[in-house]
Amino acid sequence: MPSPASSDAFLPYDPLNQPKQVAGDLWIIDGHEVRMRSFGLRIPFPTRMTVVRLPDGGLWIHSPVAPDEALFEAIERLGAVSHLVAPNTLHWSYIADWRKRFPRAVVYIAPGLEARVDVPRTNLMDTAEPAWSAAIDQRVVGGPVLTEAVFFHRASRTLILTDLIENFEPERVRSCVWRCALCLSGAADPDGKAPIDMQLSFLGHRKHLRAMVRQMIDWAPQRIVLSHGRWYEDDGVAELQRAFRWIL
Repeated sequence: MPSPASSDAFLPYDPLNQPKQVAGDLWIIDGHEVRMRSFGLRIPFPTRMTVVRLPDGGLWIHSPVAPDEALFEAIERLGAVSHLVAPNTLHWSYIADWRKRFPRAVVYIAPGLEARVDVPRTNLMDTAEPAWSAAIDQRVVGGPVLTEAVFFHRASRTLILTDLIENFEPERVRSCVWRCALCLSGAADPDGKAPIDMQLSFLGHRKHLRAMVRQMIDWAPQRIVLSHGRWYEDDGVAELQRAFRWIL
């Protein structure tokens, strides 16, 4: 469960909590830093959510960040929120806050979150939901540590990932100790990927993950949006082949 950071470990991706248009009908919002409690430590992460306007005009929101009133109002100017997505078993904390503001939105969760998300919800499957299949493809991969749904917005050729690739920029890290830890984890720009502990967690699930990576490559994304760190504006296929060379 993340908690708001008392002091930022990363230089923020300003402006925060404001929609930034990436492509037609697709925006990102860089949120405030959070700290995840793990192994007795509070590990800092910059956050990012993605918004897609579907063909029917409804908004599809991926991994919503910690909200405030200004952010809610900015989202409302884009359209009516129809879908709220908790895309993996680590990204769910603010779903209830967003559902409270947008009670007509349908909540979708990664398998494994049933006991944590205390609002009406639907489990994500390994095929696209009928509500957005006309615009977005999806797959789900599971492991003992992480289950994640990945999404491909066809019109903009944008792949939307959460934690399967992390790409922290060392020059944005204020602490030299944390900068070294990120580099050792394997999740540092320009060679961002799943950190080594996550890679090891997929040892018994490599076949399924490899098949999903090949599907992502077949989608031929132009860009890849990530939840943590620098995202990829171009050369999406090459970045996938590089970031997942440990599984291909």
